[in-house]
Amino acid sequence: MSLSDCNYGSSSQTGNNYSVHSLSKAEKYGKRLVMTFLEFRHTNMPENLEVKWVPLLSWTSLRSISKVKVVSFLLGLTLTFFIMASYILTWDRKGLLFTPSPFQDRPVIIPASTVVSRVSPEKKFIDMKLLVKNISAKLEYTPRKVPDEKDLIGTDSHLFSVIPRQFLPGVKSPCWHEEFQNKLKTDPYRRNLFTLRSKTFRTVCGYLRTNFSQRLQHRDGKRFRLRCLPYFYIVGQPKCGTTDLFHRLLLHPEVKFNTMKEPHWWTRKRFGYIRFKDGIQESFSVDDYLDLFDLAAHNIQEGINGNSSGDHSKLRLITGEASASTMWDNQAWSYLRGDREEAEPPFLAQDFIHKVQPDTKIIIMLRDPVERLYSDYLYFKMANKSAEDFHQKVLESVQLFQSCLSERSLRSCIYNTSLSNAMPVRLNLGMYIVFLLDWLTVFHREQILVLRLEDYAANLKVTIKKVFDFLSVGPLSEQVEAALTKRPMSNTRRAADRNLGPMLPATRDLLGEFHQPFNNKLATVLDNKAFLWRTI
Repeated sequence: MSLSDCNYGSSSQTGNNYSVHSLSKAEKYGKRLVMTFLEFRHTNMPENLEVKWVPLLSWTSLRSISKVKVVSFLLGLTLTFFIMASYILTWDRKGLLFTPSPFQDRPVIIPASTVVSRVSPEKKFIDMKLLVKNISAKLEYTPRKVPDEKDLIGTDSHLFSVIPRQFLPGVKSPCWHEEFQNKLKTDPYRRNLFTLRSKTFRTVCGYLRTNFSQRLQHRDGKRFRLRCLPYFYIVGQPKCGTTDLFHRLLLHPEVKFNTMKEPHWWTRKRFGYIRFKDGIQESFSVDDYLDLFDLAAHNIQEGINGNSSGDHSKLRLITGEASASTMWDNQAWSYLRGDREEAEPPFLAQDFIHKVQPDTKIIIMLRDPVERLYSDYLYFKMANKSAEDFHQKVLESVQLFQSCLSERSLRSCIYNTSLSNAMPVRLNLGMYIVFLLDWLTVFHREQILVLRLEDYAANLKVTIKKVFDFLSVGPLSEQVEAALTKRPMSNTRRAADRNLGPMLPATRDLLGEFHQPFNNKLATVLDNKAFLWRTI
Protein backbone atom coordinates (compact mmCIF):
# COMPACT_ATOMS: atom_id res chain seq x y z
CA MET A 1 0.00 0.00 0.00
CA SER A 2 1.44 3.37 -1.07
CA LEU A 3 1.53 6.42 1.11
CA SER A 4 -0.88 8.07 -1.26
CA ASP A 5 -3.56 5.79 0.22
CA CYS A 6 -2.99 7.15 3.72
CA ASN A 7 -4.46 10.19 5.36
CA TYR A 8 -1.12 11.33 6.72
CA GLY A 9 1.79 13.02 4.94
CA SER A 10 2.71 13.91 1.38
CA SER A 11 2.51 11.80 -1.75
CA SER A 12 6.06 10.41 -1.62
CA GLN A 13 8.61 9.15 0.86
CA THR A 14 11.17 11.83 0.04
CA GLY A 15 9.64 14.21 2.53
CA ASN A 16 11.31 12.31 5.37
CA ASN A 17 15.07 13.06 5.15
CA TYR A 18 16.49 10.55 7.54
CA SER A 19 18.76 8.47 5.24
CA VAL A 20 22.09 7.57 6.86
CA HIS A 21 23.81 7.95 3.46
CA SER A 22 23.56 11.73 3.73
CA LEU A 23 26.38 11.68 6.28
CA SER A 24 28.94 11.42 3.50
CA LYS A 25 27.72 14.73 2.13
CA ALA A 26 28.22 16.68 5.33
CA GLU A 27 31.30 18.52 4.12
CA LYS A 28 29.52 19.57 0.92
CA TYR A 29 26.78 21.35 2.86
CA GLY A 30 29.04 22.62 5.60
CA LYS A 31 26.50 21.74 8.27
CA ARG A 32 25.07 18.28 8.92
CA LEU A 33 21.35 18.23 9.52
CA VAL A 34 20.67 15.20 11.72
CA MET A 35 17.25 14.35 13.12
CA THR A 36 17.01 12.44 16.35
CA PHE A 37 14.06 10.05 16.80
CA LEU A 38 12.25 12.59 18.95
CA GLU A 39 12.81 15.40 16.46
CA PHE A 40 11.48 13.43 13.49
CA ARG A 41 9.57 15.83 11.23
CA HIS A 42 6.37 14.26 9.97
CA THR A 43 5.66 14.70 6.27
CA ASN A 44 2.39 16.51 6.78
CA MET A 45 4.13 19.54 8.34
CA PRO A 46 3.38 22.70 6.41
CA GLU A 47 6.06 23.10 3.76
CA ASN A 48 6.44 26.83 4.28
CA LEU A 49 7.04 26.48 8.01
CA GLU A 50 10.43 28.04 8.86
CA VAL A 51 12.54 25.66 10.84
CA LYS A 52 16.01 26.47 12.15
CA TRP A 53 18.25 23.44 12.24
CA VAL A 54 20.97 23.19 14.80
CA PRO A 55 24.19 21.44 13.72
CA LEU A 56 24.39 18.54 16.08
CA LEU A 57 27.64 17.12 14.74
CA SER A 58 30.55 18.64 12.91
CA TRP A 59 33.43 16.76 11.30
CA THR A 60 35.85 18.17 13.90
CA SER A 61 33.81 16.96 16.82
CA LEU A 62 33.19 13.65 15.09
CA ARG A 63 36.97 12.98 14.87
CA SER A 64 37.18 13.22 18.66
CA ILE A 65 34.65 10.41 19.07
CA SER A 66 35.90 6.84 19.09
CA LYS A 67 35.20 4.63 16.09
CA VAL A 68 33.22 2.25 18.30
CA LYS A 69 30.79 4.99 19.30
CA VAL A 70 30.41 6.11 15.68
CA VAL A 71 29.67 2.57 14.52
CA SER A 72 27.20 2.10 17.37
CA PHE A 73 25.50 5.37 16.46
CA LEU A 74 25.23 4.37 12.80
CA LEU A 75 23.85 0.94 13.66
CA GLY A 76 21.24 2.49 15.92
CA LEU A 77 20.26 4.96 13.23
CA THR A 78 20.04 2.16 10.65
CA LEU A 79 17.82 0.10 12.97
CA THR A 80 15.56 3.11 13.48
CA PHE A 81 15.33 3.49 9.71
CA PHE A 82 14.18 -0.10 9.20
CA ILE A 83 11.63 0.13 12.00
CA MET A 84 10.12 3.28 10.54
CA ALA A 85 10.15 1.83 7.02
CA SER A 86 8.35 -1.27 8.26
CA TYR A 87 5.86 0.96 10.08
CA ILE A 88 5.06 2.89 6.90
CA LEU A 89 4.85 -0.16 4.64
CA THR A 90 2.37 -1.91 6.96
CA TRP A 91 0.26 1.20 7.47
CA ASP A 92 -3.41 0.18 7.19
CA ARG A 93 -6.25 2.37 6.00
CA LYS A 94 -8.23 1.65 9.14
CA GLY A 95 -5.68 3.14 11.50
CA LEU A 96 -2.19 2.92 12.88
CA LEU A 97 -1.64 -0.77 13.47
CA PHE A 98 1.53 -2.75 13.81
CA THR A 99 1.22 -6.16 12.22
CA PRO A 100 1.28 -8.64 15.09
CA SER A 101 3.41 -11.70 15.11
CA PRO A 102 1.54 -14.84 14.07
CA PHE A 103 2.53 -16.26 17.45
CA GLN A 104 1.33 -13.26 19.40
CA ASP A 105 -1.80 -13.97 21.43
CA ARG A 106 -3.89 -10.80 21.37
CA PRO A 107 -7.62 -10.09 21.17
CA VAL A 108 -9.08 -9.27 17.76
CA ILE A 109 -12.26 -7.22 17.42
CA ILE A 110 -14.49 -8.58 14.65
CA PRO A 111 -17.31 -6.39 13.32
CA ALA A 112 -20.80 -7.79 13.96
CA SER A 113 -21.45 -8.10 10.24
CA THR A 114 -18.65 -10.64 9.84
CA VAL A 115 -19.10 -12.67 12.99
CA VAL A 116 -21.14 -15.40 11.38
CA SER A 117 -18.74 -15.90 8.49
CA ARG A 118 -15.58 -15.82 10.63
CA VAL A 119 -16.78 -17.54 13.79
CA SER A 120 -17.87 -21.00 12.76
CA PRO A 121 -19.30 -23.22 13.90
CA GLU A 122 -21.46 -22.01 16.77
CA LYS A 123 -20.55 -25.19 18.63
CA LYS A 124 -17.51 -23.21 19.87
CA PHE A 125 -19.92 -21.44 22.18
CA ILE A 126 -22.79 -23.92 22.56
CA ASP A 127 -22.70 -27.69 22.67
CA MET A 128 -26.03 -28.11 20.86
CA LYS A 129 -26.10 -31.90 21.07
CA LEU A 130 -25.62 -31.78 24.82
CA LEU A 131 -28.16 -28.97 25.19
CA VAL A 132 -30.80 -30.76 23.09
CA LYS A 133 -30.20 -33.94 25.08
CA ASN A 134 -30.63 -32.00 28.32
CA ILE A 135 -33.86 -30.37 27.10
CA SER A 136 -35.27 -33.72 25.98
CA ALA A 137 -34.52 -35.24 29.36
CA LYS A 138 -36.02 -32.34 31.31
CA LEU A 139 -39.17 -32.32 29.14
CA GLU A 140 -40.15 -35.52 30.92
CA TYR A 141 -41.42 -33.92 34.10
CA THR A 142 -44.38 -34.39 36.37
CA PRO A 143 -47.25 -31.98 35.57
CA ARG A 144 -47.45 -29.02 37.88
CA LYS A 145 -49.64 -29.14 40.95
CA VAL A 146 -52.73 -26.99 40.53
CA PRO A 147 -53.00 -24.54 43.47
CA ASP A 148 -55.66 -25.08 46.11
CA GLU A 149 -58.89 -23.19 45.56
CA LYS A 150 -58.61 -21.53 48.96
CA ASP A 151 -55.14 -20.19 48.17
CA LEU A 152 -56.28 -19.00 44.76
CA ILE A 153 -59.29 -17.12 46.10
CA GLY A 154 -57.15 -15.62 48.85
CA THR A 155 -55.02 -13.80 46.29
CA ASP A 156 -57.95 -11.75 44.97
CA SER A 157 -61.11 -12.16 47.01
CA HIS A 158 -62.76 -9.17 45.31
CA LEU A 159 -62.49 -10.80 41.88
CA PHE A 160 -64.30 -13.90 43.06
CA SER A 161 -66.92 -11.88 44.93
CA VAL A 162 -67.83 -9.90 41.80
CA ILE A 163 -68.13 -12.85 39.41
CA PRO A 164 -70.83 -15.38 40.36
CA ARG A 165 -70.44 -19.14 40.14
CA GLN A 166 -73.48 -19.51 37.91
CA PHE A 167 -74.37 -17.59 34.74
CA LEU A 168 -77.72 -16.81 33.14
CA PRO A 169 -79.39 -19.82 31.54
CA GLY A 170 -80.47 -19.44 27.91
CA VAL A 171 -77.68 -16.94 27.18
CA LYS A 172 -74.67 -18.30 25.33
CA SER A 173 -72.14 -15.85 26.76
CA PRO A 174 -71.21 -16.08 30.47
CA CYS A 175 -73.43 -13.23 31.71
CA TRP A 176 -75.19 -12.29 34.95
CA HIS A 177 -77.12 -9.42 36.46
CA GLU A 178 -75.15 -7.22 38.86
CA GLU A 179 -76.81 -4.74 41.18
CA PHE A 180 -76.18 -1.12 40.17
CA GLN A 181 -75.90 0.88 43.38
CA ASN A 182 -74.80 4.26 42.02
CA LYS A 183 -77.07 7.16 41.27
CA LEU A 184 -78.68 7.13 37.84
CA LYS A 185 -76.97 10.35 36.78
CA THR A 186 -73.56 8.96 37.68
CA ASP A 187 -71.31 8.20 34.71
CA PRO A 188 -70.66 4.43 35.01
CA TYR A 189 -67.44 4.70 32.97
CA ARG A 190 -65.93 7.81 34.54
CA ARG A 191 -63.19 5.90 36.36
CA ASN A 192 -62.46 3.24 33.76
CA LEU A 193 -58.72 3.24 33.08
CA PHE A 194 -59.10 1.62 29.67
CA THR A 195 -60.77 4.81 28.40
CA LEU A 196 -57.48 6.62 28.97
CA ARG A 197 -55.64 4.26 26.64
CA SER A 198 -58.12 3.40 23.91
CA LYS A 199 -59.84 5.99 21.76
CA THR A 200 -62.13 3.35 20.30
CA PHE A 201 -63.30 2.18 23.70
CA ARG A 202 -63.74 5.77 24.84
CA THR A 203 -66.09 6.30 21.87
CA VAL A 204 -68.01 3.13 22.74
CA CYS A 205 -68.42 4.35 26.32
CA GLY A 206 -69.82 7.62 25.01
CA TYR A 207 -72.46 5.67 23.11
CA LEU A 208 -73.29 3.41 26.06
CA ARG A 209 -73.76 6.37 28.42
CA THR A 210 -76.61 7.82 26.37
CA ASN A 211 -79.17 5.17 27.25
CA PHE A 212 -77.48 3.39 30.12
CA SER A 213 -80.36 3.90 32.58
CA GLN A 214 -82.86 2.49 30.08
CA ARG A 215 -81.00 -0.82 29.96
CA LEU A 216 -81.13 -1.35 33.70
CA GLN A 217 -83.39 -4.09 35.01
CA HIS A 218 -85.67 -3.34 37.95
CA ARG A 219 -86.47 -6.04 40.47
CA ASP A 220 -87.57 -5.86 44.11
CA GLY A 221 -86.86 -2.14 44.24
CA LYS A 222 -83.30 -2.60 42.99
CA ARG A 223 -81.58 -1.83 39.70
CA PHE A 224 -79.41 -4.35 37.85
CA ARG A 225 -77.08 -4.17 34.85
CA LEU A 226 -76.04 -7.07 32.66
CA ARG A 227 -72.41 -8.08 32.97
CA CYS A 228 -70.54 -10.54 30.71
CA LEU A 229 -67.17 -12.22 30.55
CA PRO A 230 -65.53 -13.36 27.31
CA TYR A 231 -66.98 -16.53 25.82
CA PHE A 232 -63.61 -17.31 24.25
CA TYR A 233 -59.97 -16.33 24.70
CA ILE A 234 -57.32 -16.25 21.99
CA VAL A 235 -54.38 -16.60 24.36
CA GLY A 236 -51.32 -16.68 22.08
CA GLN A 237 -48.78 -16.61 20.79
CA PRO A 238 -47.33 -13.21 19.80
CA LYS A 239 -46.54 -12.87 16.08
CA CYS A 240 -48.61 -15.94 15.23
CA GLY A 241 -51.57 -14.28 13.53
CA THR A 242 -53.80 -13.65 16.54
CA THR A 243 -54.58 -10.06 15.47
CA ASP A 244 -55.70 -11.10 12.01
CA LEU A 245 -57.81 -13.96 13.35
CA PHE A 246 -59.54 -11.75 15.92
CA HIS A 247 -60.48 -9.07 13.39
CA ARG A 248 -61.84 -11.63 10.94
CA LEU A 249 -63.95 -13.17 13.69
CA LEU A 250 -65.51 -9.75 14.30
CA LEU A 251 -67.03 -9.93 10.82
CA HIS A 252 -69.31 -12.70 12.03
CA PRO A 253 -72.65 -11.21 13.15
CA GLU A 254 -72.61 -13.21 16.39
CA VAL A 255 -69.12 -12.02 17.39
CA LYS A 256 -69.02 -8.43 16.17
CA PHE A 257 -69.74 -6.58 19.44
CA ASN A 258 -66.21 -6.66 20.83
CA THR A 259 -64.26 -3.47 21.44
CA MET A 260 -60.65 -4.30 22.36
CA LYS A 261 -58.37 -7.02 21.08
CA GLU A 262 -55.66 -7.09 23.77
CA PRO A 263 -56.58 -5.74 27.21
CA HIS A 264 -53.81 -7.86 28.87
CA TRP A 265 -55.87 -7.78 32.03
CA TRP A 266 -55.36 -11.29 33.36
CA THR A 267 -51.57 -11.09 33.10
CA ARG A 268 -50.63 -7.46 33.69
CA LYS A 269 -53.13 -4.66 34.19
CA ARG A 270 -55.04 -6.16 37.11
CA PHE A 271 -51.72 -6.18 38.97
CA GLY A 272 -51.00 -2.56 38.06
CA TYR A 273 -48.53 -3.24 35.26
CA ILE A 274 -48.72 -1.93 31.72
CA ARG A 275 -45.05 -2.35 30.86
CA PHE A 276 -43.00 -4.09 33.48
CA LYS A 277 -40.03 -1.82 32.84
CA ASP A 278 -42.15 1.15 33.95
CA GLY A 279 -42.89 -0.43 37.32
CA ILE A 280 -46.20 -0.78 39.07
CA GLN A 281 -48.86 1.80 38.27
CA GLU A 282 -52.57 1.99 38.99
CA SER A 283 -54.39 -1.34 38.97
CA PHE A 284 -57.18 -1.88 36.49
CA SER A 285 -60.16 -3.20 38.43
CA VAL A 286 -62.32 -6.16 37.45
CA ASP A 287 -65.09 -3.62 36.76
CA ASP A 288 -62.80 -1.89 34.26
CA TYR A 289 -62.33 -5.22 32.53
CA LEU A 290 -66.03 -6.12 32.51
CA ASP A 291 -66.86 -2.72 30.97
CA LEU A 292 -64.99 -3.84 27.84
CA PHE A 293 -67.83 -6.27 27.11
CA ASP A 294 -70.71 -3.89 27.84
CA LEU A 295 -71.43 -3.32 24.15
CA ALA A 296 -72.11 -7.03 23.73
CA ALA A 297 -74.01 -7.07 27.05
CA HIS A 298 -76.17 -4.18 25.81
CA ASN A 299 -77.18 -6.15 22.73
CA ILE A 300 -77.69 -9.36 24.70
CA GLN A 301 -79.91 -7.45 27.13
CA GLU A 302 -82.05 -6.35 24.20
CA GLY A 303 -82.41 -10.02 23.30
CA ILE A 304 -83.45 -10.83 26.86
CA ASN A 305 -86.01 -8.00 26.89
CA GLY A 306 -87.46 -8.99 23.53
CA ASN A 307 -87.34 -12.74 24.07
CA SER A 308 -91.13 -13.02 23.90
CA SER A 309 -91.04 -11.90 20.26
CA GLY A 310 -89.37 -15.15 19.28
CA ASP A 311 -86.09 -13.59 18.06
CA HIS A 312 -83.36 -15.45 19.89
CA SER A 313 -80.44 -14.27 17.73
CA LYS A 314 -79.10 -11.78 20.29
CA LEU A 315 -79.04 -14.45 22.96
CA ARG A 316 -76.45 -16.24 20.85
CA LEU A 317 -74.06 -13.27 20.76
CA ILE A 318 -70.64 -14.10 22.15
CA THR A 319 -67.82 -12.02 23.54
CA GLY A 320 -64.10 -12.61 23.29
CA GLU A 321 -60.64 -11.13 23.64
CA ALA A 322 -57.21 -11.93 22.22
CA SER A 323 -54.45 -10.86 24.60
CA ALA A 324 -51.44 -12.70 23.22
CA SER A 325 -49.76 -12.58 26.65
CA THR A 326 -52.36 -14.76 28.37
CA MET A 327 -50.77 -18.07 27.39
CA TRP A 328 -47.27 -17.40 28.67
CA ASP A 329 -46.85 -14.20 30.69
CA ASN A 330 -46.88 -14.73 34.44
CA GLN A 331 -44.08 -12.34 35.31
CA ALA A 332 -46.25 -10.19 37.56
CA TRP A 333 -45.95 -12.69 40.40
CA SER A 334 -42.19 -12.28 40.56
CA TYR A 335 -42.55 -8.51 40.87
CA LEU A 336 -45.32 -8.71 43.45
CA ARG A 337 -43.41 -11.14 45.62
CA GLY A 338 -40.41 -8.83 45.83
CA ASP A 339 -37.32 -10.52 47.24
CA ARG A 340 -39.00 -13.91 47.57
CA GLU A 341 -37.32 -16.05 44.95
CA GLU A 342 -39.50 -18.92 43.80
CA ALA A 343 -38.53 -21.59 41.33
CA GLU A 344 -41.84 -21.31 39.46
CA PRO A 345 -44.82 -18.93 39.63
CA PRO A 346 -47.25 -20.02 42.37
CA PHE A 347 -50.28 -19.16 40.22
CA LEU A 348 -50.85 -18.92 36.49
CA ALA A 349 -53.36 -16.81 34.57
CA GLN A 350 -55.30 -19.91 33.54
CA ASP A 351 -55.91 -20.80 37.19
CA PHE A 352 -58.00 -17.66 37.62
CA ILE A 353 -59.76 -17.93 34.26
CA HIS A 354 -60.68 -21.54 34.93
CA LYS A 355 -61.93 -20.72 38.42
CA VAL A 356 -64.41 -18.11 37.15
CA GLN A 357 -65.13 -19.80 33.78
CA PRO A 358 -64.52 -23.53 33.86
CA ASP A 359 -66.36 -24.04 30.56
CA THR A 360 -64.70 -21.30 28.50
CA LYS A 361 -63.16 -21.84 25.05
CA ILE A 362 -59.43 -21.37 24.47
CA ILE A 363 -57.88 -20.72 21.03
CA ILE A 364 -54.12 -20.93 20.52
CA MET A 365 -52.38 -19.80 17.31
CA LEU A 366 -48.84 -21.07 16.77
CA ARG A 367 -46.26 -20.95 14.00
CA ASP A 368 -42.80 -22.32 13.35
CA PRO A 369 -40.98 -21.08 16.48
CA VAL A 370 -37.91 -20.24 14.39
CA GLU A 371 -39.88 -17.84 12.18
CA ARG A 372 -41.87 -16.57 15.14
CA LEU A 373 -38.72 -15.41 16.90
CA TYR A 374 -37.39 -13.55 13.87
CA SER A 375 -40.76 -11.86 13.33
CA ASP A 376 -40.85 -10.94 17.02
CA TYR A 377 -37.35 -9.44 16.77
CA LEU A 378 -38.23 -7.37 13.68
CA TYR A 379 -41.50 -6.12 15.16
CA PHE A 380 -40.35 -5.11 18.64
CA LYS A 381 -36.80 -3.89 17.96
CA MET A 382 -36.90 -0.36 16.62
CA ALA A 383 -33.36 0.37 15.42
CA ASN A 384 -30.14 -1.19 14.16
CA LYS A 385 -31.84 -4.37 13.02
CA SER A 386 -30.03 -6.87 10.83
CA ALA A 387 -29.82 -10.60 10.26
CA GLU A 388 -26.35 -10.54 11.80
CA ASP A 389 -27.55 -8.71 14.90
CA PHE A 390 -30.40 -11.20 15.25
CA HIS A 391 -27.91 -14.07 15.05
CA GLN A 392 -25.81 -12.62 17.86
CA LYS A 393 -28.87 -12.12 20.05
CA VAL A 394 -29.99 -15.68 19.41
CA LEU A 395 -26.56 -17.00 20.38
CA GLU A 396 -26.57 -15.00 23.59
CA SER A 397 -30.12 -16.09 24.47
CA VAL A 398 -29.40 -19.77 23.87
CA GLN A 399 -26.26 -19.50 26.00
CA LEU A 400 -28.23 -17.90 28.84
CA PHE A 401 -30.92 -20.56 28.64
CA GLN A 402 -28.30 -23.31 28.59
CA SER A 403 -26.69 -21.86 31.71
CA CYS A 404 -30.03 -21.74 33.53
CA LEU A 405 -30.94 -25.27 32.48
CA SER A 406 -27.72 -26.62 33.91
CA GLU A 407 -28.90 -25.62 37.38
CA ARG A 408 -32.70 -25.49 37.32
CA SER A 409 -35.77 -27.27 35.99
CA LEU A 410 -37.11 -26.60 32.50
CA ARG A 411 -40.30 -24.89 33.72
CA SER A 412 -38.29 -22.80 36.16
CA CYS A 413 -36.10 -21.47 33.34
CA ILE A 414 -39.02 -20.81 31.01
CA TYR A 415 -40.95 -18.85 33.63
CA ASN A 416 -37.87 -17.18 35.14
CA THR A 417 -38.37 -13.42 34.97
CA SER A 418 -34.70 -12.54 35.44
CA LEU A 419 -33.69 -14.84 32.60
CA SER A 420 -36.49 -13.53 30.40
CA ASN A 421 -35.33 -9.96 30.97
CA ALA A 422 -31.71 -10.87 30.32
CA MET A 423 -32.30 -12.63 27.00
CA PRO A 424 -32.07 -10.12 24.11
CA VAL A 425 -34.71 -12.06 22.13
CA ARG A 426 -37.81 -13.80 23.53
CA LEU A 427 -36.60 -17.33 22.98
CA ASN A 428 -38.83 -18.85 25.67
CA LEU A 429 -42.05 -17.86 23.89
CA GLY A 430 -41.41 -20.53 21.26
CA MET A 431 -41.31 -23.37 23.79
CA TYR A 432 -45.02 -23.91 23.19
CA ILE A 433 -45.40 -27.36 24.68
CA VAL A 434 -44.51 -26.26 28.22
CA PHE A 435 -47.19 -23.57 28.20
CA LEU A 436 -49.76 -25.87 26.58
CA LEU A 437 -49.19 -28.60 29.17
CA ASP A 438 -49.78 -26.05 31.92
CA TRP A 439 -53.09 -25.03 30.34
CA LEU A 440 -54.06 -28.69 30.09
CA THR A 441 -53.68 -29.04 33.87
CA VAL A 442 -56.88 -27.00 34.33
CA PHE A 443 -58.77 -27.20 31.00
CA HIS A 444 -59.88 -30.28 29.10
CA ARG A 445 -58.29 -30.96 25.73
CA GLU A 446 -61.59 -30.43 23.87
CA GLN A 447 -61.80 -26.89 25.30
CA ILE A 448 -58.57 -25.87 23.57
CA LEU A 449 -58.27 -25.38 19.80
CA VAL A 450 -54.64 -25.25 18.61
CA LEU A 451 -54.04 -23.83 15.13
CA ARG A 452 -51.00 -23.30 12.94
CA LEU A 453 -50.43 -19.97 11.22
CA GLU A 454 -49.06 -21.83 8.20
CA ASP A 455 -52.43 -23.60 7.71
CA TYR A 456 -54.31 -20.38 8.34
CA ALA A 457 -52.32 -18.55 5.64
CA ALA A 458 -52.49 -21.42 3.15
CA ASN A 459 -56.22 -22.10 3.47
CA LEU A 460 -57.98 -19.30 5.29
CA LYS A 461 -61.51 -20.44 4.56
CA VAL A 462 -60.98 -23.94 5.96
CA THR A 463 -59.23 -22.69 9.10
CA ILE A 464 -61.84 -20.02 9.83
CA LYS A 465 -64.61 -22.60 9.46
CA LYS A 466 -62.80 -24.75 12.01
CA VAL A 467 -62.79 -21.82 14.43
CA PHE A 468 -66.48 -21.06 13.84
CA ASP A 469 -67.37 -24.72 14.43
CA PHE A 470 -65.34 -24.67 17.64
CA LEU A 471 -67.24 -21.58 18.83
CA SER A 472 -70.56 -23.07 17.68
CA VAL A 473 -71.57 -19.98 15.70
CA GLY A 474 -73.93 -20.09 12.76
CA PRO A 475 -72.91 -20.29 9.09
CA LEU A 476 -72.02 -17.12 7.22
CA SER A 477 -73.93 -15.60 4.38
CA GLU A 478 -72.12 -15.55 1.03
CA GLN A 479 -71.67 -11.79 1.33
CA VAL A 480 -70.06 -11.95 4.79
CA GLU A 481 -67.91 -14.92 3.80
CA ALA A 482 -66.62 -13.01 0.77
CA ALA A 483 -65.81 -9.97 2.93
CA LEU A 484 -64.05 -12.15 5.46
CA THR A 485 -61.80 -13.92 2.95
CA LYS A 486 -61.00 -10.75 0.98
CA ARG A 487 -60.06 -8.72 4.04
CA PRO A 488 -56.37 -7.64 3.91
CA MET A 489 -54.05 -9.35 6.36
CA SER A 490 -53.58 -7.51 9.65
CA ASN A 491 -50.31 -6.64 11.34
CA THR A 492 -48.09 -7.75 8.45
CA ARG A 493 -44.33 -7.19 8.33
CA ARG A 494 -43.26 -3.61 7.68
CA ALA A 495 -41.65 -2.80 4.34
CA ALA A 496 -38.37 -1.76 5.97
CA ASP A 497 -38.25 -5.08 7.83
CA ARG A 498 -38.97 -7.03 4.67
CA ASN A 499 -36.02 -5.30 3.04
CA LEU A 500 -33.72 -6.80 5.68
CA GLY A 501 -34.36 -10.19 4.15
CA PRO A 502 -34.54 -13.56 5.90
CA MET A 503 -32.48 -14.66 8.86
CA LEU A 504 -29.07 -16.19 8.21
CA PRO A 505 -28.98 -19.93 7.40
CA ALA A 506 -26.72 -20.46 10.42
CA THR A 507 -29.35 -18.86 12.68
CA ARG A 508 -32.14 -20.96 11.19
CA ASP A 509 -30.16 -24.17 11.71
CA LEU A 510 -29.28 -23.26 15.29
CA LEU A 511 -32.86 -22.40 16.26
CA GLY A 512 -34.26 -25.40 14.42
CA GLU A 513 -32.02 -27.72 16.37
CA PHE A 514 -32.78 -25.94 19.64
CA HIS A 515 -36.57 -26.20 19.21
CA GLN A 516 -36.57 -29.79 17.94
CA PRO A 517 -37.28 -31.50 21.30
CA PHE A 518 -40.05 -29.02 22.14
CA ASN A 519 -41.69 -29.52 18.74
CA ASN A 520 -41.37 -33.30 19.00
CA LYS A 521 -43.32 -33.39 22.23
CA LEU A 522 -45.86 -30.84 20.97
CA ALA A 523 -46.57 -33.00 17.91
CA THR A 524 -46.95 -36.04 20.15
CA VAL A 525 -49.36 -34.35 22.58
CA LEU A 526 -51.47 -32.94 19.74
CA ASP A 527 -51.11 -36.11 17.68
CA ASN A 528 -50.25 -34.02 14.64
CA LYS A 529 -46.88 -34.23 12.87
CA ALA A 530 -47.48 -30.84 11.25
CA PHE A 531 -46.33 -29.31 14.54
CA LEU A 532 -42.85 -30.70 13.96
CA TRP A 533 -42.38 -27.93 11.36
CA ARG A 534 -39.07 -29.37 10.21
CA THR A 535 -36.76 -32.33 10.53
CA ILE A 536 -33.23 -31.60 11.70
